[in-house]
Parts: sequence; C-alpha cells; structure tokens
Amino acid sequence: MAGEIKLHESWKAPLQGEFDASYMADLRAFLVSERQAGKTIFPAGSLWFHALDATPLPKVRAVILGQDPYHGPGQAHGLCFSVRPGVRPPPSLVNIYKELETDLGIPRANHGHLERWANQGVLLLNSVLTVESGMAASHRGRGWEQFTDAIIRLVADKSEPVVFLLWGSYAQKKAAFVESIDQGGRHCVLKAPHPSPLSAHNGFFGSGHFSKANAFLESVGREPIGWALPEAT
Repeated sequence: MAGEIKLHESWKAPLQGEFDASYMADLRAFLVSERQAGKTIFPAGSLWFHALDATPLPKVRAVILGQDPYHGPGQAHGLCFSVRPGVRPPPSLVNIYKELETDLGIPRANHGHLERWANQGVLLLNSVLTVESGMAASHRGRGWEQFTDAIIRLVADKSEPVVFLLWGSYAQKKAAFVESIDQGGRHCVLKAPHPSPLSAHNGFFGSGHFSKANAFLESVGREPIGWALPEAT
C-alpha cells in the first residue's frame, strides 16, 4: 500500500502516526491478501486517498462524510458521493442536486463528478476507503474507520472554523466529537437525514445546508463554496 499512496503533502506528517500504527499494518495485509485472492478492489489503489490529495488540510472549509465507496465498476474514485465523469449520478447524489437547486437555485449538473467541490476545500471523505467489487460494506471493520476518525480529528483541531455537513445517523455518530458553535466550539455542524431515496423526504429536502454552510463561512471571514458544477463536455 505504501507504494501507492498519493495524498497531498499537508496530510503526510500529521497522519504519519496512523500509517505507522499496527492497525494500518493489519489493514495493509488484508488488502494485499484480497488482491492475491483475485478480488477486485474499488477504487484503484492510487485513488484510495484521493479525498486527501484533492483537498489539502489547510484548505479544508467544509466536510461531507460518506460511508463506503461505490462498489460498481467505474464509479468510485475516492470522493464520497462522487462518480467518475461519464457515469450516471447515483440516486443519493441526484437528491443532493435537487436540494442544491431548491436551496440556491443552482441547476442540476449533467454529471456526478464532484472534483470541483474538493478542489475548493470540501473534504469529501468516506469512512471506509475501499470496497470489494459488487460487495457493499465488505471492508468495514478492517481499520479504515480508525484512520478516517483521525482525519476528522485533524480537521476539528484546525484553528479556522469549518462546516461539517452530516447527513444520516452514521455520519452524525462518526463526527459526534466535533464541538459546534452551539456547544462553545468554533465549527458549524449541520445535521439532516441521509439524501438516500429512503430518507431524503424526512428532512434532507428543505434542510438548506448549502446556503447555511456559505452563510457561516462568510460570517467568519472565509470564502463561501461555489457549489455550482461545470457542465461535462
């Protein structure tokens, strides 16, 4: 795994202790054994840490948490909720676009590639960074959760205020330790049901998280996020 790591320099030193930890050695051994058994792992090894490569630690202004990478061919590329160019947006992302249109009047993108958000400082982080092809949640409990907890703590420890958009109970539990401004902390924590078709109508639609995130960032003197995505060519 070490030879495949591709992440921005700003994350390397703060996460070195995690890379050196015994749980990471166990995770590395598991992934090697899965490959040796002929199993296909998504995303490609060079993209396991793409969320950290696309969004340097000093640039993080917002965090969106997901659970696992998409497990279909050609979908996952290391950013939660995002798919590669040319791949149809999955249902949860379609609902994210619907809420974005309702909230800010931004027309729905004709693709599902969220790289522009990541490049602006939106950390699109899954809790688990790999998955076996066709096997949802197959790499849970192998160590990735501990690693991504450490990433969230690094962001929460930043002196600059950050917006956490926590959609669904899983994300809300994972980032429960982040102190919001309501708790005397410096960060804005926005909570809503998951955008999945199973739960979006229970409060994700109408949550106004995109406008609320930008209003908070502007209130603390940080640049708002340009949520509009360029059209695919």
